[in-house]
Amino acid sequence: MSEGMDGLRKDYLPPDLSPLMITAGITGTVAVQARQSLEESSWLLQLADEYPFIQAVVGWVDLSSDRVVEQLERFAGHPKFRGVRHVLHDEPDDNFMLRETFLNGLSQLKRFDLTYDLLLFPRHLPIACEVVKRLPDQPFVLDHMAKPPVRAREMQPWARDLKRLAGFANVFCKISGLVTEAKWDSWQAKDFEPYLDIVLNAFGPHRLMIGSDWPVCTLAGQYASVTKAASDYLSRLSTDEQNAILEKNPIEFYSIRR
Repeated sequence: MSEGMDGLRKDYLPPDLSPLMITAGITGTVAVQARQSLEESSWLLQLADEYPFIQAVVGWVDLSSDRVVEQLERFAGHPKFRGVRHVLHDEPDDNFMLRETFLNGLSQLKRFDLTYDLLLFPRHLPIACEVVKRLPDQPFVLDHMAKPPVRAREMQPWARDLKRLAGFANVFCKISGLVTEAKWDSWQAKDFEPYLDIVLNAFGPHRLMIGSDWPVCTLAGQYASVTKAASDYLSRLSTDEQNAILEKNPIEFYSIRR
């Protein structure tokens, strides 16, 4: 954690989230990995067993390992293990996801009916296009809209490259993570509208889903204000389109069993 993130240096657990979800009218959530460890994947599944509102887990396995199939077999039998993520944007090599060992691991996910979350910065979008093109049958979802430069109020080349990635039908996108890309202490919901317009036009309402990025979002806003900013923007859409983004799309994408 970098300077200014002291507020995250404590435990955030399901009992902390549950009342926030109830207040926001949210009944289920997907827990997504933060650490590159098999132990955390096991722990998230244990929490999902204990707290039914955790309806799916996106965990971590070492996709570059020659034992990746063994690791996937270990977790894929759990009904709530629905996807995999790697913190790609922290890798020193921007081309990490094009390594043959990593691509081989990605190619194994489809046989286990697992999704893949892309955690990127804008500069990684062209590389992601090459990856998803190689695996047209693998479902991908872009986390946090690839963290556009909201603080700098810039659009390009993020918008151009995001539109190109959206051109691949196997890629979805999460509306999340914007508050921490803005000025933490002075953002307004209108700051996000140009970026949300781009994402909505690129992916359409049937390949979008909402996310909170809790607890990281607490660096810049509370759970209620973050989810309200997104839902207020979506209120311009039809009821069916809102329901798709808020519920239907994530349920179908992650094959959530209710």
